[in-house]
Amino acid sequence: MQPLLTPKQQALVDRAGKLADIFAERAAEHDRDNTFPHQNYDDLREAGFLRLSVPEELGGSGAGLPEILPVLERLAMGDGATALAFTMHLSPLGQWASVWRRTKAPRLAQLLRKAVDGELVWASITSETGLRNDMTDAKTRAVRVEGGFELTGRKSFATNSAVATHCSTTARYEDADGGPRLLLCQIALDQPGVTIHQTWNTMGMRGTQSNDVELDKVFVEDAAVVHSLPVKHLDSRVLETVWAWAMPAFSAVYTGVAAGALDWTVQTLIQRGKAEDPVLQDVIGECQILLESSRALIYRQADEVTSRRLFTGDIQDGVARSAVVKYTAANNAVQVMQRLVDALGGMSYTKALPFERMWRDVQASTFMPMGNLATRRLVGANVLGVRTLPEIGPDETGPDSRAKG
Repeated sequence: MQPLLTPKQQALVDRAGKLADIFAERAAEHDRDNTFPHQNYDDLREAGFLRLSVPEELGGSGAGLPEILPVLERLAMGDGATALAFTMHLSPLGQWASVWRRTKAPRLAQLLRKAVDGELVWASITSETGLRNDMTDAKTRAVRVEGGFELTGRKSFATNSAVATHCSTTARYEDADGGPRLLLCQIALDQPGVTIHQTWNTMGMRGTQSNDVELDKVFVEDAAVVHSLPVKHLDSRVLETVWAWAMPAFSAVYTGVAAGALDWTVQTLIQRGKAEDPVLQDVIGECQILLESSRALIYRQADEVTSRRLFTGDIQDGVARSAVVKYTAANNAVQVMQRLVDALGGMSYTKALPFERMWRDVQASTFMPMGNLATRRLVGANVLGVRTLPEIGPDETGPDSRAKG
């Protein structure tokens, strides 16, 4: 049972499928050797996928969230690590494209054209050890200097940093007027003071090479501080970009890994003459239902983002709705893999077969932002009418909010 797609979605998924099948053949090597799949990225570039979410007016393919999500799912069926790394480029560009379509901001247009010209590959690098990655604060510090800021700190889980040319990152500016602010900045990864430390040696998603990135007095000009907000506040612009897009994108990746494992298991059971076993039919049926329930929420989110209904209520409710999508997809993916172990038995445990890698890759899903505990607490508070943090709406910040001080 495959998702029912529009002709445009299906055409993109068919293209992604050809790449995914190639990526699947390389996945075991990169998982074993703990290396980044550079050749896969070259294939994505050659196929035009690095400009997939850039508007057609700027030279891209014009894919929106409804088109991006099935592409990510299909790529992840072949190799979850490649799909997750690619998400860190594709999703931010899609976020900016959606803003550009409304604002026609020249700076955004310039940035998106660089991606089309092959001059820009993006990464979103905001995670820090010991601090929940909820886009409300940072341990990295920003110090005001002439013409901008200097950033000093260390980021973890820097997915796609192995190939990215630029990244978005966060820093706390203590001396802003009115109190500390969180700065959302753009930097080049070849700037002086940027060091990538080889720290990635994990159970799963090994090919993402999500190493640590150290910032030592990295200069950010004022124009590259794209937004700021008071620390420990929920922000409308962060909802519209980060939460609205990243949660379904991550969901599509982990749904794709689980779907790939289900597809491989089904083919294996058929080849072994087990298709008519009622116990196995029960397992496969449950797994398919779990994936379909994930997709229902993923595409609900795409519709609510595209129609902008997600942004008509309060910010906390929008963040909670977005988090529910990722929570459901992540936990459904984990459950699918566990049930498939019941069907496969010992075959699920050997490194000679792809299932074992897929099972390990899925385990990252529940603690990626927004993690399970944070989601349950946020959703529970939201249902109970409890405000978790103050909110900053668009009229209070504006699209060009900058830190002053």
